[in-house]
Amino acid sequence: METMRIPRIMQDTSKAHILHGRTIGFVPTMGALHEGHLSLIRMAKQENDITVVSMFVNPIQFGPSEDFKQYPRDIDGDTEKLQREDVDIIFMPEISLMYPEGFLTYVNVEKISDRLCGAFRPGHFKGVATVVTKLLNIVKPAKAYFGQKDFQQAIVIKQLVRDLDMDIDIVICPTVRERDGLAMSSRNAYLSIRQREAATIIYKCLIEALDMIKSGIIDAGYIKRIMQDRLLKEAAVSGLDYAGVYDPVTFAELSEIEGDALLAVAVKLGDTRLIDNMLVTPDRRNG
Repeated sequence: METMRIPRIMQDTSKAHILHGRTIGFVPTMGALHEGHLSLIRMAKQENDITVVSMFVNPIQFGPSEDFKQYPRDIDGDTEKLQREDVDIIFMPEISLMYPEGFLTYVNVEKISDRLCGAFRPGHFKGVATVVTKLLNIVKPAKAYFGQKDFQQAIVIKQLVRDLDMDIDIVICPTVRERDGLAMSSRNAYLSIRQREAATIIYKCLIEALDMIKSGIIDAGYIKRIMQDRLLKEAAVSGLDYAGVYDPVTFAELSEIEGDALLAVAVKLGDTRLIDNMLVTPDRRNG
């Protein structure tokens, strides 16, 4: 396993692999790796000749009052996990090399970046789109892997890859959950014991909404009210950004469920913001 920190060296290494006919699978992360990340890595290894994992806490996707400085970092532990997974290359660039003095270019995916999380985290998806564009240009993968938990992020990236004519497949992999249903997230480490117990309300809320849809309820407004009431009754929930039923392509809020739908939630427990979602299809009515 190699560790690279300089974008130009990573880029040249990728070019050499491509020249020799090897496909590159890429998993971009911010470190603090958990089983969700590892599932993406295993898929990348299965489908490609070379697997690259980046670990970069991207400052430009955090707002002024967000948790950039506190974001979990465990380079030694992450490196051990990647070694066990037999990853070929870890890419850990310095901030000063990703955003050198005089950096002026940003990528903004309009409309779909303004809804759901984008409405509550101004500039977040511009930061995500910019860093992912840079990482894709540096690593040059055939396929890049993202988890469904960050569904809006994955769709934003799919859009930018399509719009900018990048010859890359974006693969969205299923959300990996704890035994009690909580979606795995690096931010779960922030939760107190009480908050961690209470966090299961997110999954329960999604399952309840899914069951309502399975039973034939198509009034998305009614489902939204039930979801929000369920979440706000939990004393540990300190804030609710959104909970409801949305179009999985545009992220517009639905009034009636006629086709594919996205059940999505963003809540705060203390100072920790957690998100989760489930996709619902008209045929199977499951997520």
